Amino acid sequence: MTPQLQQAIRLLQLSSVELQQEIQEVLETNPLLERTDDDSSEPVVETEQSNKKTEINDSPAPDSSTESIPEDMSIDADWDDIYDPAWKVSNGSESSASDFIETMHSAPQGLHDNLLWQVEMSNLSLQDKEIAKLIIDYIDDDGYLTESLEQIHDSLEDLLFIEFDEVEAILTYVQNLGPTGVAARSLSECLLLQLLSDHTDHPLYKKAFRLLDKNLDLLEKRDYTGIKRTLRLTTSALEELMQLIRSLEPKPGKAFSTTTADYITPDIYVKKVNGQWKISLNGETQPKLQVNDYYAEMLNINTSTNTKNNMNTTSSALGGEATSYIKDNLQQARWFIKSLENRNSTIVNVAHAIVGRQLAFLQYGDEAMKPMVLKDLADQLGLHESTISRVTTRKYMHTPRGVYEFKHFFSSHVSTDTGGECSATAIRAMIKKLINDEDPAKPLSDNKLTNLLKQRGINVARRTVAKYREALAIPSSHDRKVFA
Repeated sequence: MTPQLQQAIRLLQLSSVELQQEIQEVLETNPLLERTDDDSSEPVVETEQSNKKTEINDSPAPDSSTESIPEDMSIDADWDDIYDPAWKVSNGSESSASDFIETMHSAPQGLHDNLLWQVEMSNLSLQDKEIAKLIIDYIDDDGYLTESLEQIHDSLEDLLFIEFDEVEAILTYVQNLGPTGVAARSLSECLLLQLLSDHTDHPLYKKAFRLLDKNLDLLEKRDYTGIKRTLRLTTSALEELMQLIRSLEPKPGKAFSTTTADYITPDIYVKKVNGQWKISLNGETQPKLQVNDYYAEMLNINTSTNTKNNMNTTSSALGGEATSYIKDNLQQARWFIKSLENRNSTIVNVAHAIVGRQLAFLQYGDEAMKPMVLKDLADQLGLHESTISRVTTRKYMHTPRGVYEFKHFFSSHVSTDTGGECSATAIRAMIKKLINDEDPAKPLSDNKLTNLLKQRGINVARRTVAKYREALAIPSSHDRKVFA
């Protein structure tokens, strides 16, 4: 493959974020390439006319920051009596600009950092703090202790000469830190810690304690009949007990999750205008580039000079190395711009083909998704399947129904009784809808779902239904069942 083709293929498979990074790197290394949408280079010329104020009756009120300080401002007056504070936090209390910026850019505090901070602020002795810190080191992100106390004691015994009872006491201390339920060694202990801390006054406290301490297996199996019989509960009391159990957090460390949301920038916008679907490229992800006229003109002057002085090459506008450098960068800049244009046109063409085949989805949703594979678009557009794969990977389309990766519109097919085809995406949507409409006391089994789909003319095996249900993160009918 030629270098131009290699570059075009590499740009084609980049996401919009990676493309921005690639463009920035090329701009920094190639002086002959520049943005055309950058107006920062234009000089600002101040003239006498521009300094004059123009009075307009309906002009907006002047900005308070441009007003002059009142000369008759009282000595005893406070600055805030005349001017609003520049920085305020959301609850209305005042804050400095530096505090605002520091808070805005600071990383969220994780569970371990929060626990260590609580220990450092405590009145524990230095030795007890060291024990607490070691215990905290063995707490995972969900808030559970991942090492036995015996092992923790063994690792400390040679250094601090402490008894096992002391380690147990410090564990109890850590378990009383926030969030409630942290440092538990099991799900049962985690829930019991929360129950003991916050719900001792609940009328069903003793029943809940017994359930979590002795009969957690019944809760895990959703054996509500067994829970009613074991704890001697009425149906209404069982409902109240379940509400209490659901209020407990099985993963107390989740509140300190430091994961940040990833925001998707769509490559294509799809809108319906006057009954017609319009497809457009996202201009924010496609900066306009051009060859720098100044350096290109220098190369033209140098080439012209060398042509005129063909018999005597002693005079030239540039030296040989400079001419070669500019010429190489000029060629690379033109290749890069051409590759970007090819990338954009290919993405738009693929988007047009996808929208043309999936108009029913845009109108009615997932249940109307038609089956489509890479080969279908490859044959339609006269491209290789690998090219379609590169275009549809990590490229996103903004539609009235949401933002979807191009890959979302591709799915295999299942035959129907009428001789037609139904996409896997549509079948998953049907399964989800059937489960959402089911009776919670009598959830639909995979066999029942299979029969309901067959009634709609869709021939699909039970194991396929189970696979689609699991892909939707929907529990089995046994786990979805609620008590009567």
